[in-house]
Amino acid sequence: MNRWTEWTGKTSGEDYAARFAALARSGEDVHGEARFCAALVPAGARVLDAGCGTGRVMIRLAELGYDCVGVDLDASMLAVARKQAPELPWFQLDLAGFEPALLGIAADFDLVVAAGNIFPLLAPGTEAAVVERLSAALRPGGLLAAGFGLDEAHLPVPPGLTLPEYDDCCAAAGLTLVDRFATWEADPYDGGGYAVSVHRR
Repeated sequence: MNRWTEWTGKTSGEDYAARFAALARSGEDVHGEARFCAALVPAGARVLDAGCGTGRVMIRLAELGYDCVGVDLDASMLAVARKQAPELPWFQLDLAGFEPALLGIAADFDLVVAAGNIFPLLAPGTEAAVVERLSAALRPGGLLAAGFGLDEAHLPVPPGLTLPEYDDCCAAAGLTLVDRFATWEADPYDGGGYAVSVHRR
């Protein structure tokens, strides 16, 4: 069982969506991740939203003209995503077993985005396998953008994966670090408790 399932009990979709809807109504910008992605690859690019949840990031990217696929393990989250955008391709599966060919889709993504603390919430010990799967789904030159917390202030669970460990997983999967930021607004990374890392295949 992954740490997300342990934490939420698989009943989180509607509550999660409601929280972001409330933030949007209050004037908060809830599209920082999508804007970050749009700065990395041009409209029309193929994007895999790994751990897409309720689809907040992917739906916005689709609105901006991107060719998107969403994958998540949580049925309650995907139920919200499918309700909000039934025309988009949503798949329920564990990222550690992600194989595009088995889903009938091509493994030539220009960008894989993993927002929302995906890596710290994986089942412990599967991080390297997930990075390998996501790397394999990228075309040569494609990018993996992942943002996650590194300390208790930025995580709903005790910290686990460190940045050096994540970089080692990426290197083993044939990925090279391109840049690292402190936020999805591309603020410079200063060693704080949250990092957005961009790696290239």
